[in-house]
Amino acid sequence: MLVEVKVPVLAESVADATLMEWQKQPGERVLRGDRLIDLETDKVTLELAAPEDGVLKEVRKKSGESAISNEILAVIDTEAAATASAPVAAEPAPRREAAEPKLSPAVRKLAAEHAVDATRLPTGREGRVTKADVVEYLKHAPAASSLTLTNGESSQILPPMVGEPQSAPARSEQRVPMSRLRRRAAERLLAAQRDNAILTTFNDINMQPVMSLRERYRDAFERTHGVKLGFMGFFLKAAMEALKKFPVVNASVDGDDILYHNYFDIGVAVSAPRGLVVPVLRDVEHLSLAEVERQVRGLSEKARANTLSIEELSGGTFTITNGGVFGSLMSTPIINPPQSAILGMHKTQERPIAEHGQVVIRPMMYVALSYDHRIIDGREAVQFLVHVKELLEDPARILLQI
Repeated sequence: MLVEVKVPVLAESVADATLMEWQKQPGERVLRGDRLIDLETDKVTLELAAPEDGVLKEVRKKSGESAISNEILAVIDTEAAATASAPVAAEPAPRREAAEPKLSPAVRKLAAEHAVDATRLPTGREGRVTKADVVEYLKHAPAASSLTLTNGESSQILPPMVGEPQSAPARSEQRVPMSRLRRRAAERLLAAQRDNAILTTFNDINMQPVMSLRERYRDAFERTHGVKLGFMGFFLKAAMEALKKFPVVNASVDGDDILYHNYFDIGVAVSAPRGLVVPVLRDVEHLSLAEVERQVRGLSEKARANTLSIEELSGGTFTITNGGVFGSLMSTPIINPPQSAILGMHKTQERPIAEHGQVVIRPMMYVALSYDHRIIDGREAVQFLVHVKELLEDPARILLQI
């Protein structure tokens, strides 16, 4: 029986997908669940697996080509499975000293970034290498030697001998095409700057109350809910309460109208291997702090593993981004259209402040709100950010919703 391998149904906002590297070639045996190819869209990378056991009879689209929803990419012949898997008396292939492992584009990029010799990595079923294999190898890799991948072939670079003259490093350039996700992000950023009147207002927050509360209940919270108590949950709940008070910050521009949303779908910007993505937490107003933390952790793990669905990246009425995890003290985030505002978190740093007439040292964080001045006035933007500050400096107000 012939089984068609089709592009899954894409979201309405995604017109097509770009085919990456085929992992199987015509004539090869495949098992149900084997990864055939990755499809790159404007938002996510989708993994396309074999629906049945059999032999890959035909590939109708080449790597680098585009395809739309439900388009046939390949055909699997399930009747040929037994024939393809039957032993054949043939001359054994010569043994290679170091077989080339099978790497997905994401794994190959990670190996290249860390100069890892692909032939030294542990392989799993059918010689495949996963991201977890690369990360585990890096944890125990010797620091004495440097390994690199050049044009897909592995080579080892040894440190120079003592006293050996060192030649000047070769000057070189490398031209790498932007990924589809990066191109789309660039287009959206330029459109946001062009089509919106973006302003940014700043404030700072004394994080001591949240840090004290977190320290006091961290262990009990984790035992009870099975998830760590972080800072993002407090910011999400505080932002949601402030959005209730200033609904225009949760609104968007639709032609000549202002579209107010009576729900709070908040996106959290996450740095993933393929670039910045913004998975969305739905109906934050109905989630407990533990549920928020659990969803943030789950979406972050999916982002790093490139397993987010299009639905998890679609929509959103407001966004929070945290440049502080990279050490940023202050920045001006760019809004994520069609949203009208974005909250930027930054690094918490001890600084002297005046408190009750005395100079004290407190863990302070600068926060920034970038907003579309076409519909959000400066007064509303400033008061929104002040309310976020008040809630976080007195976390009981989040629980009491005041």
